[in-house]
Amino acid sequence: LWWRETPPQLLPRFCFPGCFSIKGPESVRGLEGGSVSVQCQYTPGWENYKKWWCRGAEWESCHNLVETDGSEQEKKVDRVSIRDNQSHLLFTVTMEEVRQSDTDTYWCGINRSGPDLGASIKVTIDPVDMVLSTLASPRSRTTTSRRTEGTSDSYIRNHYILLVFLKAPVLLMLVVAVLWLKGSQQRLSVYRNLSSDLVGDTAP
Repeated sequence: LWWRETPPQLLPRFCFPGCFSIKGPESVRGLEGGSVSVQCQYTPGWENYKKWWCRGAEWESCHNLVETDGSEQEKKVDRVSIRDNQSHLLFTVTMEEVRQSDTDTYWCGINRSGPDLGASIKVTIDPVDMVLSTLASPRSRTTTSRRTEGTSDSYIRNHYILLVFLKAPVLLMLVVAVLWLKGSQQRLSVYRNLSSDLVGDTAP
C-alpha cells in the first residue's frame, strides 16, 4: 500500500523536494481489442524506487494494478505490464486486449516514504465500429478518390516518360533495321542483275 495523504493537485501549494519528479502524457487513446502503451518519465535519483500504475480519478483511492520491485524486471498482472528503464529514466506501462470499459483516469507514480509521486493520465478506448464508420464516411471516400486520381495522373506521367525514353528509341531502332534490310535486299538484287548481264555479254 502507498501513503497518499496529499493529493497531487494540492502539491504546488506546499511543494516538497521531488514533487515534480515524474510526468507522463495528459491523455492516450487506443482501439478496442488492441494494446495501449504509456511512458512515464522521472528525474535522476528515483531509479531504484518502485514504480506503479493505478486506476481511478481520485488519487487517494485509485486501485493498484501493477508495480515494479525496484528493478528493471518486467512485472505483469492480468492484462497490464510495467517495465522500468532506469538508464533512460522512464517506465512503460502496457495494457493489452483493451476494452471500452478500460476508459478511465489512471496514475503512474513512484513509491517512496511519505506521499508518493504521481501523474494522472486519461486513457480512452475507442470502439472498432466507430473507426470503421469513420473510414466509410463520404469524406474518407473523397480522400480515397483523390488518391486514386493522383495515382492515375502519376501513371500517365510515368507512361509518357517510358514512351519518350524507352519505347521511342526501340521503335527507331526497328525502323532503321527494316530500312537496312530493305537496302541490303535492293543491293543484292542489283548485284544479281549485274551478274546476269555480265554472264550474258560474255556468252558466245
